[in-house]
Amino acid sequence: MTKNEDRELIKRARSGDATAFEALANTYYETMFKMAYKFCGNRQDAEDITQDSCIRLARGLHTFKGDSAFTSWLYRLVINTAKDWYKSNNRHPKSDEGLETAQISAQGDDQLYAKQVIAAVYELPDGERDALLLVMSEGLSHKEAGQILGCKESTISWRIHEARKKLGALFEKEQKYG
Repeated sequence: MTKNEDRELIKRARSGDATAFEALANTYYETMFKMAYKFCGNRQDAEDITQDSCIRLARGLHTFKGDSAFTSWLYRLVINTAKDWYKSNNRHPKSDEGLETAQISAQGDDQLYAKQVIAAVYELPDGERDALLLVMSEGLSHKEAGQILGCKESTISWRIHEARKKLGALFEKEQKYG
């Protein structure tokens, strides 16, 4: 879908066109699911979060001003929905299922190491994990991640630096003593 088609679909959906909203939700459902899954690492939770995100999309589409890419706005909506979903269910994101079902192309020891890295990423504080996932997994710039997370580009850089430092220290310690 082109940017112009996107804009037109968003415009129609914002004006109450149910068919346009359905098309918009269908177009971006997979994107929302992937982001939710990366956030929580659990397929069932990601499905629930994505459904809640679709409801929030319907209620909040009028707040999208078009200053950033629609996907940037959507990422923020999904991340906020996921955080709220976990708070309301008094739970925390877990990566157990994600580790079991993740498609990791590595073999043997490399695959085990990759699973350990993924598990460690899920143990990071929210801000660091979110910044790392957006930049490293989604390929967004620090500026784009900052827009999504509602903070400065320099904050994203600092969060990623801290996350890398923590992950590096964890695995250095494991190699030393493991």
